[in-house]
Order: sequence, then structure tokens, then C-alpha cells
Amino acid sequence: MIRIPRPVVPAAVCLTALALLTACTAGAATPGGGYAAGGAAGMQMPGMQQQGQVVLPMPQGITADPNNPAKSQLRGAKTFDLGLMLVDGTGYTIYRYDRDTPNPSRSNCTGQCAAKWIPVKPGNLAPIDVDQSLIGQITRPDGTPQQTLAGWPLYHYTGDTEPADTSGQGLDQAWYPIAPDGKKITLTQDEWRQNAFGV
Repeated sequence: MIRIPRPVVPAAVCLTALALLTACTAGAATPGGGYAAGGAAGMQMPGMQQQGQVVLPMPQGITADPNNPAKSQLRGAKTFDLGLMLVDGTGYTIYRYDRDTPNPSRSNCTGQCAAKWIPVKPGNLAPIDVDQSLIGQITRPDGTPQQTLAGWPLYHYTGDTEPADTSGQGLDQAWYPIAPDGKKITLTQDEWRQNAFGV
């Protein structure tokens, strides 16, 4: 594990601040020989359109389009704070539930639980950085199919509002992001920072 010595951190912070200050004050050259506005004055709010440029809106919650085929794709993603974890084809975190069983595979999240924790449907898109032999599916108590990894039924959390969000981690002491090998991720961002920086 890489540890950053304490004397190095203040210098790195100063260099970062200097780079940001330079980026904010130095605009980009325009065809007319002037400079584009920098800093807050040059920022656009999501959804605004200016001089032919379309600014994409902020990411929508998982319930925005649960039938998107990419929601069923399994991908391994390396996150800054939690390491390697499983996401869908749009980057949203995938979870496992400790009260489910992997052998035999069974979901115990039904009714209101399944409205909050959306079962991941099987799909046709190939997995990325995930062992295909670990992927399976079950039939839920309501008769619908659900994708599994290493026997664990997979879920999205409706409380996640952007890709790689892990706001469902540790809820009810039973919900956790799942790694591409099926293990649960209990490491938190604070623990990661403590391990990495020694603070």
C-alpha cells in the first residue's frame, strides 16, 4: 500500500491550488484574438445552451430509466475510495444483500424492499472485467428474473443519484457494494483515506 509522507502533502496542495488559480485566470484564446471568460462568470448551469453548445443535464437517478439495457450490464470499475467494485453499464453501483443466500441463490428482498432496491435484470450485453462463469440468474418470488454474481442476487439502490455513488453502503447493516468476485465491500471512504494518507 502506498503511503504519502506528511511533508509532501502541503507542497502538493500548494501546487494544486496554483494550477487551479492559473486555470481560472487564463482563458482560452478565441478566433477573434480575445480570451474566453474564465472562472464562475464562464460557467453554465446544466441544461443551458449557448452559442450552439449543448450542456448535458446532471445524471438522473436509477429510477429514471430502469429498462435501459445498460442497467443490466456488469462491469468491474476501479473507484478512488473503495477500490474495485461492480457497476452497471452506466456506471451506477451494484449491491448485494446480506439477508439473501448465495447457495442456493435466493432473494429475500420483496415488496417495498424491491421498490427501493431494484433487482438487476438479466441482459444481453457482455460483461466487462467480470468472470462470466460467476454470473447467473434466479427466478424471484414474484416470477421475474434477477441477475446474480457468485450466487448473490444483485440490486441497484434508488438513493444513488449519480454514477459510482454508494449512498446505500451499510444500510440496515446488510447492504453493501459488491466486488467483481462477489465479495462485499465494507471499506469506507474515511477508512481508505486513513490507510492511504496515515491521517
